[in-house]
Amino acid sequence: MPVTIIAVVVAVLVTAGITYVATTVYHKNVATAKIGSAEDKARGIIDEAVKTAETKKREAMLEAKEESIRVKNELDKEVKERRAEIQRSERRIVQKEENLDKKLEAIEKREAGFAAKEEEINRQKAQVAKLNEERLQELERISGLTSEQAKEYLLKTVEEDVKLDTAKLIKEMENKAKEEADKKAKDFVVTAIQKCAADHVAETTISVVQLPNDEMKGRIIGREGRNIRTLETMTGVDLIIDDTPEAVILSGFDPIRREVARIALEKLIVDGRIHPARIEEMVEKAQKEVETMIREEGEAATLEVGVHGIHPELIRLLGRMKFRTSYGQNALKHSIEVAQLSGLLAAEIGVDVRTAKRAGLLHDIGKSVDHDMEGSHIQIGVDLCRKYKESALVINAVEAHHGDVEPESLIACIVQAADTISAARPGARRETLDTYTNRLKQLEDISNGFKGVDKSFAIQAGREIRIMVVPEQINDADMIILARDVAKKIEAEMEYPGQIKVNVIRESRVTDIAK
Repeated sequence: MPVTIIAVVVAVLVTAGITYVATTVYHKNVATAKIGSAEDKARGIIDEAVKTAETKKREAMLEAKEESIRVKNELDKEVKERRAEIQRSERRIVQKEENLDKKLEAIEKREAGFAAKEEEINRQKAQVAKLNEERLQELERISGLTSEQAKEYLLKTVEEDVKLDTAKLIKEMENKAKEEADKKAKDFVVTAIQKCAADHVAETTISVVQLPNDEMKGRIIGREGRNIRTLETMTGVDLIIDDTPEAVILSGFDPIRREVARIALEKLIVDGRIHPARIEEMVEKAQKEVETMIREEGEAATLEVGVHGIHPELIRLLGRMKFRTSYGQNALKHSIEVAQLSGLLAAEIGVDVRTAKRAGLLHDIGKSVDHDMEGSHIQIGVDLCRKYKESALVINAVEAHHGDVEPESLIACIVQAADTISAARPGARRETLDTYTNRLKQLEDISNGFKGVDKSFAIQAGREIRIMVVPEQINDADMIILARDVAKKIEAEMEYPGQIKVNVIRESRVTDIAK
């Protein structure tokens, strides 16, 4: 039994060992088989990858070749197009060169023809010159005149014709201009003058004070002349007491001082108490009264003209102009008249009437103090207007009203015209005898200086010059040109108010005697 068990055990052990060995071998074989299969798969995968890579490589190389072939084809096509374009350009250039060659050949032919024609023309010119010379010689032989004499005759004939035509043209143009311009100008000026009426007083350098009796002369003189000396010292005016019955003459260059002396003397005569202390008192009162009068006159002038907003000092200076005269024309009345005329002319033309009146009223403001300050009344007036803040238009009108500077506006031109109208109208101003006679003489001298003038006469107080010409030297056409030349020279060399009429007279007389 034990042997059987042992045998069984041995058999079991042998069987287990065989089984183990067999299992081990099996597992080993299985593992080996699996490893071989994995290696085969790996080699298959690698082979497949290599094949795929080779395929991709071949495809990429094919695509690159195709792209290079396509690009090459495109380049070849573009090169062919460029070559075709270049060939076409070359053909055009060749064609143009051929055309230019043809034109050059034509030009050369024409130049050759021109040279031949020029030679022919030169030959003809020489022939014509020769013929002209022969013709002139024949004409000189027939007419008995040399070429210079004939030329002089022809020029004289042409000059006469041209002079006559020029005179006619000048006359026609002057008449046309006058017809067109004079009508409006006369309408403006005449309307302005008719609407403006201002009184003018001929002021002098003396004032006359009437006395109640001649006994008052002695009281004015006073004991040992103390009264008259005091009055003269206080007023700066000379008292002339002569044989004139019941009158004392006040003489002074300053019209304001003369007015103060006149008022003071009249107050003293009415009061009856005449002595140095009373004289001083009355002179002070008269000065205050004159200052008040000056201010009131300035205000009245601005109200009359209708100009407002003027500086009070300019208003006072306007009032001083009541005692200032120019050629006998009262300066304040003249300024008011110029302001009114400027306003009327401005209304006619269509510019600012208020500014025109303001400029006209202030245009001579410098005359109020030109006795006390250096410089012309124009420069003084400009300085005053600048000082008291007047506008640039007004300042330019003041500066330009005598032509010292160019007018910069229509208002300045209007003030110029209004000033001339006011000063030039008959009766507005007086002239000294010397000025008057000098102007007449200057007019006659200018007229007598022209060739062909026999004699001349200044008439109508110098507003007309009558010229008698030599009929053999001046014909009808020359008269028109002579009148124009004389007028132009008068305008250039003389200063005068208004206008001067130039009359040229040509008189032919034939005398015979009946026997």
